[in-house]
Amino acid sequence: MSHPDDLLVDLAARVESEQHSRMSLTVVIPGAVITGRLAPEAMWKQRVAEVLRDSAQLAPFSDVFTAPDPDRDPGGESPGQRARPTHLHFHVARILQGNFGIPDTGGMYRVALEDVNAWTVGDISYSDQ
Repeated sequence: MSHPDDLLVDLAARVESEQHSRMSLTVVIPGAVITGRLAPEAMWKQRVAEVLRDSAQLAPFSDVFTAPDPDRDPGGESPGQRARPTHLHFHVARILQGNFGIPDTGGMYRVALEDVNAWTVGDISYSDQ
């Protein structure tokens, strides 16, 4: 999708503004179906950084997720006004492959809104047998 669905962008913006992480969503992107819960970007980055910090080999990369992002604070906007989201941030999410959801425990995925071909509210059940 070259132009993100405005309704989906509005939904992502609401997750950001409400700082809400219980919104379930399923998206179809090229090569995958991802189902899980949306999280605000800052919360998602914090959780990814925590996972990386807990790894002896990957700890140095945690700084990438905790450093301020100058692109997310656009100049010239009124205080309190945020840029429109460009990505969905999933946590407790799975990539659906046949009858299975991977990883079993749920993962953290960042999906560009412009790459979403179809979507539905809610998560899709899967069988882990």
